[in-house]
Amino acid sequence: MSLSFHAGTRGKKGAFQAAKPYLFLLPMLVFAAGFVYYPFLKTCLQSVSIVNFRGEITGFAGFDNYLYLFGRRREFGIALENTFKLTLINVPVTVVLTLLLGYICCRPHPFHRAYETMFALPMVVSMAAISLIFKVLFNPSVGFVNYALGIQSGWYEDRHTAMGGILMLTVWMGVGFNFLLFLSAFRAVPKDALGCAKLDGAGPLRILLKIQLPLISPTILYVVCTNLILAMMTSGPILILTQGGPSRSTMTLIFFMYTSGYNSSNYSLAACVSVVTFLLTFLFTFLLFTMEKRKVHYQ
Repeated sequence: MSLSFHAGTRGKKGAFQAAKPYLFLLPMLVFAAGFVYYPFLKTCLQSVSIVNFRGEITGFAGFDNYLYLFGRRREFGIALENTFKLTLINVPVTVVLTLLLGYICCRPHPFHRAYETMFALPMVVSMAAISLIFKVLFNPSVGFVNYALGIQSGWYEDRHTAMGGILMLTVWMGVGFNFLLFLSAFRAVPKDALGCAKLDGAGPLRILLKIQLPLISPTILYVVCTNLILAMMTSGPILILTQGGPSRSTMTLIFFMYTSGYNSSNYSLAACVSVVTFLLTFLFTFLLFTMEKRKVHYQ
């Protein structure tokens, strides 16, 4: 009896230890199911359904919603082009800029804490506040940018410069967090490897290309992926500054989804745009991860 009792006790303890990690994950999984997975599945269902103005599914449409989106909605093509343009410019510029800042600041210099704080400052300012600050800076009559350049340009009122203003804002928003990641990555590079390279006569550029960049490549991959996702999802600054204008020059996929769902109550169309945006973002991220095996080196 005693042996069976101890065996049963050990069995219960073993089962509890095996389930313990999942118990810690349970609260996160509950929130993820309620706020991520369920809305995603509902959006996918709405994209192939007929949805009334109350958000209630009243019928099945199949792929007719997608055919209508790709074939008859000119705004979708404009939003797709603007989103690609913003992503293809924003991601390389932000990554290269913050990579250079992290490299420059990785070694202690006089007053290094001051400019490290300055480069990280965009991270602590809200998107709405940054958008309003840029709106004042680029104001055509009282803005500092026009005054410094000696011009009178309505940056966010002109279809030729509005996207450039949005790009400058989104790049500035991404500097803070990316800078801290690259700064930490550069400082984590083993000093022995750098010292041996210097003893062998390698210059700063060769050390950067052959030692530092390969060693921080996991951080580079992470920054590229996160910036790609954020660029594809850009909508906040556009909602505050341009409302997709002028002449739809700053309309992105997420803004098009917002106007379709909340302004026009066309929830089926908004769901289709959401699914298409998700699939494009997933495809680009998947392509980046396929490069991981050849380009990314983990220590």
